[in-house]
Amino acid sequence: MITAAADGSSLDNPGPAGWAWYIDDSQWAAGGWPRGTNNMGELMAVLDLLRSTAAAGLSDEPLTVLCDSQYAINCCTKWIPGWKKRGWKKRDGKAVLNRGLLEQLDEALTGRRITFEWVKGHAGHRMNEAADHRARAAATAYRDGTPVDAGPGISGAGPASAALANSSSEGSEPPESGSGESEAQAPDQAGLFALPETPLTPDQKLLVELTRLEKLALSDQVRGDPAQMSELLAPDFVEHGASGRLWTRGRLLAELAPLASRPKFEALALMRLGPDTVLLRWRERTGSKVVLRASIWSRGGAHGWRMRFHQATPVR
Repeated sequence: MITAAADGSSLDNPGPAGWAWYIDDSQWAAGGWPRGTNNMGELMAVLDLLRSTAAAGLSDEPLTVLCDSQYAINCCTKWIPGWKKRGWKKRDGKAVLNRGLLEQLDEALTGRRITFEWVKGHAGHRMNEAADHRARAAATAYRDGTPVDAGPGISGAGPASAALANSSSEGSEPPESGSGESEAQAPDQAGLFALPETPLTPDQKLLVELTRLEKLALSDQVRGDPAQMSELLAPDFVEHGASGRLWTRGRLLAELAPLASRPKFEALALMRLGPDTVLLRWRERTGSKVVLRASIWSRGGAHGWRMRFHQATPVR
């Protein structure tokens, strides 16, 4: 009999997301996406565990899956048959969320002897903590743009779904109420993995573009060249710095220099202030130092957008 823990993690939910399953230190796997939800991570962890054990010739072995997600357990043990019978609709007639993952789980569960056990998360359960640590590490790697440790898989064979580890998707996850099936709300994930990706909304595309410009403004290339930085700043640009110093456009360009160390960038949210003006919030991490940052961008300039205002707030 095989016993494994499966877990998912999403930073900011939705945000950079990871999944992992864990049997022991020599048999585990992890992966994730640049953007996803906790529920997606929970489901993918179970799906990859099923595929990995099948690929290792262990389909006939009884499998106990430890989960701290009632959502994942209910999907696999209660809800999938009913959703499938109703054409992947919930009782209230709404489309089932994460359908692409659920259809693949339905196939992977067929013929398997599987028991699901709920364990309390973040309560010191050794295997659950091991899976949680690896799932969060994968999510953090996607946030920071660093390589994801996919793990050894089973018997060194590698995870069965390694090719899916870099798949991306979009979603949001406020709670649902009143349906009796407490699934999280998100755009339908019917396009995951084998199907085309869910298209980005205009705001999501804009978030990607302004994140790119913010990171460009932090780069050594731009911070070493006032002419390039000037293309990113509006004529009336002002910054309230983390130290309390007020920076005008002229002062910043006059004292411009590459950063001593490259901060880790975590986009938080985008807010439209007008037809051509948006507010971008993000979090900067440099070692143990954390700074919350907000920038106002307006249309114009060589890059299509120019920063008009920036404020930094240290987190104590």
